[in-house]
Amino acid sequence: MPGTSRPQILAADPRGIAVAAARLRAGGLVALPTETVYGLAARADAAASVAAIYRAKGRPDFNPLIVHVADVAAAERLAVFDARAHRLVERFWPGALTMVLPRRADAALAAAVTANLPTVALRCPAHPVMRAVLRAAGVPLAAPSANRSGAVSPTTAAHVAASLGDRVDLVLDGGPCAAGIESTIVALREGGGWQVLRPGPIAEADLRAVLGGAAEAVTSAAIEAPGQLASHYAPGKPVRLDACAAGPDEFHIGFGAVPGDANLSPTGDLAEAAARLYALLHEAAGAARPRIAVAPIPWEGIGAAINDRLRRAAA
Repeated sequence: MPGTSRPQILAADPRGIAVAAARLRAGGLVALPTETVYGLAARADAAASVAAIYRAKGRPDFNPLIVHVADVAAAERLAVFDARAHRLVERFWPGALTMVLPRRADAALAAAVTANLPTVALRCPAHPVMRAVLRAAGVPLAAPSANRSGAVSPTTAAHVAASLGDRVDLVLDGGPCAAGIESTIVALREGGGWQVLRPGPIAEADLRAVLGGAAEAVTSAAIEAPGQLASHYAPGKPVRLDACAAGPDEFHIGFGAVPGDANLSPTGDLAEAAARLYALLHEAAGAARPRIAVAPIPWEGIGAAINDRLRRAAA
């Protein structure tokens, strides 16, 4: 059966990058490291390649994909940029910010990438391996997280192999991801408004410093970007949040002074906690105890993104 054996894993060296780029140009699926999580990449301009992403992940086709580009010029061929978008680019690209912008009518994108929406989600990643593959492949890459849909996102090549097996043609092993949670997604609206569709490493306060005003509340149930499904990042076991102590049947993920069976950050460092979040959820999923408890996490800064992922994991 597909997905039951290990994929080919190559070191993220010049040879591995060249092999990955060739595989992508030919329409294959390649898992690549980014500064956030590992992405399951395919060329965004080929309908068959994009369909292979949805098939490998078991992802619903109403859930659009993020398109990764090598530079701003490539992004501007796909979407309409206004002054606000350019300010965000100057401040946060390359990096962990995805922008939802109006899609150009002549954008060379498979329809399934945007789930037939009039917008497209774009990111210019900072990870040197992903950037090298984008340059070598010469095409924009659709790249959701490299795991089965709804499950815990991968931050190592081993996580990818365990989740997808041979559903992916190739995995480039670039080591653990530094940020550990998916990119912040901001939608720029007509009339100057903006919304945070998914919190991430770039905090809302940082966006506000560039865009001005306050983010509008997301009231629509429509799915415009990844990570908006109510149940997501699930480890396959019941998850209880804000747990200062654990029951005998719970694997306890600690934080700060709450030690737990494994600790996101003994010093209470939220950036470290974000980087370790999915790794510990994977560890908890593989533990003998049938339930998971997670210590309280502060909501400030990147803590909002951590709590967003935990809330969806527990849904």
